[in-house]
Amino acid sequence: MTKSRQAYPTDLNDTEWQAISPYLPEDKLTGRPREHSLRELLNAIFYITRSGCSWRMLPHDLPPWKTVYHYFRLWRKDGFWEELNRILREKLREKKGRNRNPSAAIIDSQSVKTLEGGEERGFDAGKKVSGRKRHIVVDTLGLLLVVIVTSASVQDRDGAKLVLRELYRRCRDSMRIELVWADGGYQGELISWVKLITGWTLEIVKKLADQVGFQVLPRRWVVERSFSWLGRQRRLSKDYERLTQTSEAFIYVAMIALMLKQLAKS
Repeated sequence: MTKSRQAYPTDLNDTEWQAISPYLPEDKLTGRPREHSLRELLNAIFYITRSGCSWRMLPHDLPPWKTVYHYFRLWRKDGFWEELNRILREKLREKKGRNRNPSAAIIDSQSVKTLEGGEERGFDAGKKVSGRKRHIVVDTLGLLLVVIVTSASVQDRDGAKLVLRELYRRCRDSMRIELVWADGGYQGELISWVKLITGWTLEIVKKLADQVGFQVLPRRWVVERSFSWLGRQRRLSKDYERLTQTSEAFIYVAMIALMLKQLAKS
């Protein structure tokens, strides 16, 4: 943060900056020198994610919105957000005394309304939501492993194939995953598909036989808590993006901000 402006609640403090700065892209040796620090650019991106404002409504004491958007888009296209999420997740797991690579995961989806045009929009007949669906896989701490955003009309079992295949592609050489928990919407032939493609066991956590209303169920509550964490970021209250890749990037950014807070506390 520059000394000429008042701090925002989303600004990186010194401890958080020290945790993230070693993993940021290095300055290029050629070309025009950067006018704004990476710390201020990240502050602006975290501000947008938490406040939910549009790019053009960034406060004037933060870097210009076009510059901030340029870096956000650049880092989305080169996979930086996913990589930074992985690094911080492994670091936080080790801080909590866990193996850096989880052996179990939980999968679920969330349908959200869209307010813009763009690709991948549909109607979730079960949830009565017109928009998009977020398919996420988290570890047993609730930390994000991978997210795929699709049309809301995509069935949970079909979305699960997309997100689990992507997780397997990224992590098959390093992950220790053997077990994935899911709710009843994922039962059926998906169980055998997961075993055939990934070698993992998909275990269905069913509702209690006498359950009336909401009850906390083993394992499933972890991913529900992750969705609630993401919901605190107003940019994610609905899907405002034209591209699903941008929606996915904001979800990674939200989880990165959350993990930085936890790392700073620990």
